[in-house]
Amino acid sequence: MTEPVDSEIQPRRLPILPPEVAPMRARQFRLPKSMASLRHRNFQLYIISQLLSGMGTWMQIIAQGWLVYQLSQSELILGIVGFASAVPALIITPWAGVAVDTISRRKLMVITQSASMVLALFLAALTFTGVVQVWHVIVLAALLGAVNAFDGPARQAFVVDMVGREDLSNAIAINSMTFNSARVIGPAVGGILLATVGADWCFLINGISFLAVIVALLMMVLPPHKGNGNRVPPWQQLRSGLAYAVRTNEVAALLLLSLNLSLFGITYSTVLPAFVDSVLGQGPAAFGAMNMASGIGAVSAAVVITFFGDRGHRGVWLSRLSLAYPLILFTFAFNGSYPISLLLSALLGFGFMGQFTLINTLLQTQIVDEMRGRIMSLYTLTFFGLTPFGNLAVGALSEVWGISVTLAASALLMVVFAVVILYRMPRVPQLA
Repeated sequence: MTEPVDSEIQPRRLPILPPEVAPMRARQFRLPKSMASLRHRNFQLYIISQLLSGMGTWMQIIAQGWLVYQLSQSELILGIVGFASAVPALIITPWAGVAVDTISRRKLMVITQSASMVLALFLAALTFTGVVQVWHVIVLAALLGAVNAFDGPARQAFVVDMVGREDLSNAIAINSMTFNSARVIGPAVGGILLATVGADWCFLINGISFLAVIVALLMMVLPPHKGNGNRVPPWQQLRSGLAYAVRTNEVAALLLLSLNLSLFGITYSTVLPAFVDSVLGQGPAAFGAMNMASGIGAVSAAVVITFFGDRGHRGVWLSRLSLAYPLILFTFAFNGSYPISLLLSALLGFGFMGQFTLINTLLQTQIVDEMRGRIMSLYTLTFFGLTPFGNLAVGALSEVWGISVTLAASALLMVVFAVVILYRMPRVPQLA
């Protein structure tokens, strides 16, 4: 019997904003091409709220990592927390992509942001009362991972709902720049608060910051949600999404590069508290500064892509960064100087965000809109669903081999897999 045919077999296209969206645009004043997506009022609301909420999120990341290390004094426990926060996505994210393609993305994001707020406030309450234990953090991290499994693909797919096809690439770049601006400010403020008033205030401020996103989403004027009209059972929609990713060489290559980055490239951040403490001999303020330096590098990458990304050659940039990044990580692994580590952290931030933004942009412009939720869920899966295995391995091996040797091994594996992917799929540098 022939299986129902999903709509992804149609030619690639991106949605055009319908006429009723016209009132949502900001006043049509002239904007530089590099800021074109900001003419949309919905996107303006989104960007402002993301900056505020992102600052709170990074404050919690900084505080949570330091709190766990102070409670456990164990790199392995840091890896377990990272594993717990991401492993739910391994199971949930592919199915979440089906939901994103079916129901209102705005309603889904309101639900996920509300749930994230509750979890952050609960962690704040545990810390304020002095009863917090490592297992509390692990459980809450796992619950947040389940929430993010829905929030991640919904957030990625929602961008095109706000700006349409003409400004999609620019919106992705500005979104990355905003995310990393928060990554600079959040760790800086978080490091200061962590050293002065403690982790509990970081968690509380993060919980409150989610209100900015919820209010912004409710203020947006969007056309009525229309389902994709797809009556194919969810498991078959999931299967068709996987098949589409496998048979489309460009999409497969981009997802593999994303997987390589998440498994071997960014797991160093899991043991960064221990690296700062045991290798560099520094405290929480330095930990915040390291994250801030990484954020500065990431913002720089987003700015470069925002202002020069429309000139094409994104595939060339991505190929070069995927090879340069592990070399920087290898150098970082054996460096014991705090000032040089700050510089290397900035370069790592540049390399990470450059790859992250380029892969996101190239994916979103290659796929059909009917498959957007499912493909972006696979993209989210590479960062949140499979990263825990890298986190757990880095945490465990760091206790056996030492942090520096473990990070160096990760860098070597990353460069080997990048060479193999680019060799087997030579069209990546040609993607514009």
